[in-house]
Amino acid sequence: MEKTYDLIIIGSGPAGLSAAIYAQRAGLDTLVLEKEYISGGQVVNTAEVDNYPGMPGISGMDLGEAFGEHARKLGLEPQREKILSLENISGDIKTIRTKKHEYQAKTLILAFGAEHRKLDIPGEDDLGGLGVSYCATCDGAFYKDRIAVVVGGGNVAAEDAVFLSGLCEKVYLVHRRDALRADKAIQEKVFACENIEMVWDSVPLEILGQEEVTGLKIRNVKTGEERELEADGVFIAVGIVPSTALVKDQLKLDENGYICAGEDGVTSAPGVFAAGDIRTKALRQVVTAVSDGANAVASAQKYLWRTDNGNH
Repeated sequence: MEKTYDLIIIGSGPAGLSAAIYAQRAGLDTLVLEKEYISGGQVVNTAEVDNYPGMPGISGMDLGEAFGEHARKLGLEPQREKILSLENISGDIKTIRTKKHEYQAKTLILAFGAEHRKLDIPGEDDLGGLGVSYCATCDGAFYKDRIAVVVGGGNVAAEDAVFLSGLCEKVYLVHRRDALRADKAIQEKVFACENIEMVWDSVPLEILGQEEVTGLKIRNVKTGEERELEADGVFIAVGIVPSTALVKDQLKLDENGYICAGEDGVTSAPGVFAAGDIRTKALRQVVTAVSDGANAVASAQKYLWRTDNGNH
């Protein structure tokens, strides 16, 4: 007979690893599945995390590693597998198919996270990895003493621009409005960098280059004027999209594709809980992802208690 876990957690970013820690401490028979080779989720691509309580200035990689080490100490090592499908997730026993195995569980915590939003302009896909990047801390070193463009106006874009300014000869920060959306403290860092040039009221039209990036074509939204910025790298930081493709036909999603779930993580399918960037919420930060993981386990425990005691 196939083994049935009490809980399977999908994803090992801050939400998934927090859930793993709480599940192990609760004594639930738990499995963690992760498609990436490294745990930690999007935070591992962050140069510095300055707002996680008690760990000012820690690198995203170190924070992700600390979360993973905590889970490992409790005996949970994520299984590295790509999930092909989730089946019967509204039933009593949910089935997960991967390339190698089929798993079954009474409850699921979905912590798939989110992916970088694309610009969807010419040159973006063709020059991916040839000067187009979605992670300044991963790829910034390749542009030492060169010219980079960052596209975006939120915290990530502003942080990327500041990070790159320490490596690059010059950094353009292209934003469609005339003011940044980033937190005030980060904006001040941007404006203090002499080699960051703000390009206001502008949208990207095309990433230029054949074998590698040579520049970015932009249009001023107020004047309609088009021009080309010469650059060796284009860093795109225009937000995220939830990774909900696996469940889009099985769970209730909001208009932006996020799973409808409150702080308790409860979704439209019984015994399925959502945690982290994947669910509907106002603030998507490491600290809220971690709390989501804990809340989702508490909800899973309540569900298991009810079903195991015959109260569906």
